[in-house]
Amino acid sequence: MSIEIANESGADVDTDAVLAVARHALDEMGVNPLAELSVLLVDIEYMTELNHRWMGGDGPTDVLAFPMDEGSVDHGPGEATGGEPGLLGDIVLCPDVAAKQAAAAGHSTADELHLLTVHGVLHLLGYDHAEPEEEREMFGLQARLLSSWRAARAQ
Repeated sequence: MSIEIANESGADVDTDAVLAVARHALDEMGVNPLAELSVLLVDIEYMTELNHRWMGGDGPTDVLAFPMDEGSVDHGPGEATGGEPGLLGDIVLCPDVAAKQAAAAGHSTADELHLLTVHGVLHLLGYDHAEPEEEREMFGLQARLLSSWRAARAQ
C-alpha cells in the first residue's frame, strides 16, 4: 500500500501516526494492497478555498475526500484485480479546524486528526452519512477502526 503524506499546513503534526491510522483502516477494510492514497494537510485559507470550490461550502471544513478509482477495493479472490495499482484518492485535512473541534470534544488534536483520517478513508471507500442509517453504519465502522488501531498501538 502506497500512502503519500504532505504537511503543507504549517502545523506540527505527527504524520507517521496519520499514515499509520490510514494504513490500518485500509488494511481492515480489505483494500487492494496495490492501492495508492494521498493525504494532504493544509491551512485554513486553502481548506476554505477547496471547500468552496468543490463542496459549495462557506469557510473551512475539517476533512475533504476526493475518490479516484473505486476499483481499488479488494472484494476477494473471485474478483480479478488486474494487478495494476489503483489510485484510491486524496484526503485533505485541516489541522487548525481539527484543533478547534478537538478542544470542543475534549480530546487531543492528534486524536481528532486520526478520527478525520479514518473518516476520509471511509468516504473514499464509498461510505456516507447523509441519511440516518448511513450515518449509523459509517460512524460505527469509524469507531471500530479507531478502537482497533488504538488497541494495536497500545500493545
